[in-house]
Amino acid sequence: MLELLLTGVILGLSAGFAPGPLLSLVISETLQHGVGAGIRVALAPLVTDLPIILLTIFLLHQLAGLNQILGAISLAGAAFLFHMAWDTLCTTGIPDQTDRPRSGSLARGVLTNLLSPHPYLFWLSVGGAYLTKEPGFVAPALFLVGFYACLVGAKVLLAISVGRSRAFLSRTLLKWIFRVLGVLLGILAIGLLFEGLTLIGILGQS
Repeated sequence: MLELLLTGVILGLSAGFAPGPLLSLVISETLQHGVGAGIRVALAPLVTDLPIILLTIFLLHQLAGLNQILGAISLAGAAFLFHMAWDTLCTTGIPDQTDRPRSGSLARGVLTNLLSPHPYLFWLSVGGAYLTKEPGFVAPALFLVGFYACLVGAKVLLAISVGRSRAFLSRTLLKWIFRVLGVLLGILAIGLLFEGLTLIGILGQS
């Protein structure tokens, strides 16, 4: 049981700091709208992943057409990330610290996580294997607690760190940061696009 807890901690930390759409959104929302917005984005996996876990466990028993399902998710995620990339590239600055944070940060994080294939792929492979490794409820629960405490905790820590440095960033530097974030989101979108086309069989066919 402790082995599963430690495994969850290691995997959670790795996923929490790994580059990806949700990490980029945590940084972007924190810079634009403050630490609270970044933390709300960081909490998105707690909202989205329960149905993802249940769905992927079901899909483990329904392997037929799995690549097509993941391919469709990847293409939808690519479209959403392209929109986010354009929105980020068009950002010219951030509100003053006294401005009210924009609502919808959690919703954007939830949508980003739902449309990314990575949670599905993780739970279909690594996560699903660990959840079914030992019988009973306690061991899988310890794995989930360790994983999500570190996954969300890592992103919350990043939001706080970025938020503390926010006041010392010049507007010109911020504009370049948003440009870089926008480009990174665009690259991720292209990656999801090719991943989706490959999964549904359009690319990589003999």
